[in-house]
Amino acid sequence: PAAPWRCARPRAAGVPCSGLACCSSGTPSPRKCDVLNRGFSGYNTRWAKIILPRLIRKGNSLDIPVAVTIFFGANDSALKDENPKQHIPLEEYAANLKSMVQYLKSVDIPENRVILITPTPLCETAWEEQCIIQGCKLNRLNSVVGEYANACLQVAQDCGTDVLDLWTLMQDSQDFSSYLSDGLHLSPKGNEFLFSHLWPLIEKKVSSLPLLLPYWRDVAEAKPELSLLGDGDN
Repeated sequence: PAAPWRCARPRAAGVPCSGLACCSSGTPSPRKCDVLNRGFSGYNTRWAKIILPRLIRKGNSLDIPVAVTIFFGANDSALKDENPKQHIPLEEYAANLKSMVQYLKSVDIPENRVILITPTPLCETAWEEQCIIQGCKLNRLNSVVGEYANACLQVAQDCGTDVLDLWTLMQDSQDFSSYLSDGLHLSPKGNEFLFSHLWPLIEKKVSSLPLLLPYWRDVAEAKPELSLLGDGDN
């Protein structure tokens, strides 16, 4: 599933690859970088801002991510009266996103390596059914989520980061409910939709990285160690 944070770090030879994007055979990332997922169910930007320094710290050049995605808003945009624990006021949501971008810059991750992702649209009918099952009222509205998506877009413009406007892109299709498993969370089709639009943004940032491990057809059959223990290009 999509994670609030995802970062790609340049690979060191011998470091195993992990993460959703690395499992896709359509991307070259497994031999270029490690993909780290840091997803926290139910978190909002207030909590995320607090724990970000525990997740990404200043390190040597091999530890500096070449791309970082930040994906928050679905919980922040919960209605205050119905879900006060997760709700974050719109102005604070924007400030928290800016704070996270500024923190990343302080640990040598410039704005041009950051991709903000807006919250997805909400299918109110489907999500209300889930709320009723859980014994509560509808605690989100798509129009409110749209305000948070617009705030995310503005933060990206102010900070100079890339941004993926999922809230708009998904609603450009005739029926975006198929992208959501329960009206709120991404379905497998929704994850595919996210990846198809996110990957071009990431590819621009990782395409220049060298291949540190060769394509399987290029591995020397008789003595594979000659290919696998070298620099990956020979």
